[in-house]
Amino acid sequence: MQYRIDPKNGKELSILGFGCMRFPSDNNETERLVVKAIEAGINYFDTAYIYPNSEQRLGSILKKHNLRDKIYIATKLPLIYVRKKEDFDRFFDENRKRLQTNYIDYYLMHMLPDMHLWNTLVSMGIREWIDKKKKSGEIRHIGFSFHGTCTDFLALLDVYDWEFCQIQYNYVDEYNQAGVNGLKAAAKKGIAVIIMEPLLGGKLATHLPTKAILAFGEADKSISPAGWAFRWLYNQPEVTCVLSGMSSFSQLQENIETAENAKPNMLTEREKAVFAEVKDAFLKSQRVPCTACNYCMPCPENVSIPGCFNAYNVSYSISFMAGLQQYILNAGVASTIPAIASRCSGCGKCEKHCPQAIEIRKQLKAVEKRLEPFWFKAGMKIARKIMGR
Repeated sequence: MQYRIDPKNGKELSILGFGCMRFPSDNNETERLVVKAIEAGINYFDTAYIYPNSEQRLGSILKKHNLRDKIYIATKLPLIYVRKKEDFDRFFDENRKRLQTNYIDYYLMHMLPDMHLWNTLVSMGIREWIDKKKKSGEIRHIGFSFHGTCTDFLALLDVYDWEFCQIQYNYVDEYNQAGVNGLKAAAKKGIAVIIMEPLLGGKLATHLPTKAILAFGEADKSISPAGWAFRWLYNQPEVTCVLSGMSSFSQLQENIETAENAKPNMLTEREKAVFAEVKDAFLKSQRVPCTACNYCMPCPENVSIPGCFNAYNVSYSISFMAGLQQYILNAGVASTIPAIASRCSGCGKCEKHCPQAIEIRKQLKAVEKRLEPFWFKAGMKIARKIMGR
């Protein structure tokens, strides 16, 4: 495993980090993956209070195998739930209890979007609280994760002496959110930059349009689309660590091999040009920029929001019938209660939590129009009856 230096403290962070939001459903397989990852040299594990059962599972594995001191744990204060200053301790104590640890190596303000929320936190005493936790050693390094505009990101960089940050960044999002300008600004300030969503929730690995796959293949057939995406990130020396939500041993092994062969500034001019071709093809195929992070869930009406958007995008990137088939099976038939777009009541609860700022209600209407033709509900009713739903 290769490592890059955290400029604030000199610690060596593995360039491949383990994102714990998408652990496998099977606890034994998750345990084997985590242990294998640590044995391979991965030492940065990212979880969060709001990732379902993620902190608990990671904490149990580390305790069982006595691995806590082998890695750096990153977890987060869930700002969406913070209402008063007492919540800082309440959630932090729960973080540690779940993880079965006395301290957090890298603690983040989760989804800090702009100066308005930061000023609200300051009025609650967040500065004093951070200082207290750092002096006690309960928090070793403080940072924030970000989904928002580059302007807001640059403003947040300057209001506190942050030690690291976490941004969504990949070859499609080069100029979205914090983007390349935010990446370079953070690096210039001498703080570690942790990358999330390197594959856009897996889309850059498994949902590329044919034209994009062919472009990568013509450049080098031995490299998978996921490998290309990671190489694009590792090419940039400002990137400290890239998180990957690995849910299988094949993903883990491939990502380790990519990381072991990565170097800053390794891409050729021809390879850089290929990314431009792939990005253009991908953007033309995607109608909704959903990364399936599930922050919008659960829906009060049981709509499978990420599932609906994925099927909708597939109906354009691959074929209408492929998208419709996925929609019928996953949203219409497989679930106990239909999880289709037309169930949306328009409450808007989901939009408050979407990191991508998607107009979810509007887009669900588009999904309904495209993937629920006049015969859809009658056909779904018959199919559900056959399946005993």
